[in-house]
Amino acid sequence: MLILRATKKLRDRIGAPDLRVGEQSTTALGEWYATRFAWRLDVLLLVNEPTLLPILLPLAPAATALSRAADRIAATMATYGADDAMIADEVEQMRTRRIVPTANRSVVGIMTEFTFLADHSRGRDLDDLEAWLAATPCSPLYRTHTTPKNAFRHQLAQ
Repeated sequence: MLILRATKKLRDRIGAPDLRVGEQSTTALGEWYATRFAWRLDVLLLVNEPTLLPILLPLAPAATALSRAADRIAATMATYGADDAMIADEVEQMRTRRIVPTANRSVVGIMTEFTFLADHSRGRDLDDLEAWLAATPCSPLYRTHTTPKNAFRHQLAQ
């Protein structure tokens, strides 16, 4: 099960919290945090809690955003070297999705920083912007892997 910890401004667009008592993430990558960039065309920003890896995709149509997010996560896993079996298992686990409020202020802070950086780089293609953000040093990762893409690759290797 994919647990998406969404900001209030995103939950207003994609739906209310629906986590049931006792449910936990079953994905290998853990929980994801999400918000939206209120640009001319809204953009969904996903950030993996353990690695801080950012994923960007158009929010519209909001009704299909979570299923498209799962596909985008799988594509990003392939980009950073995950094997096909791990990707297939992760996609299977993400078929069930739950929306909950944010809980980790550090990850919310990183999302705020990514939002600031993205606002100043709006002219970039989303894939290029995503790769640039993934290579951005993040203070919670300074003692370990420095950048989200390095942390993500390390998690894939475990």
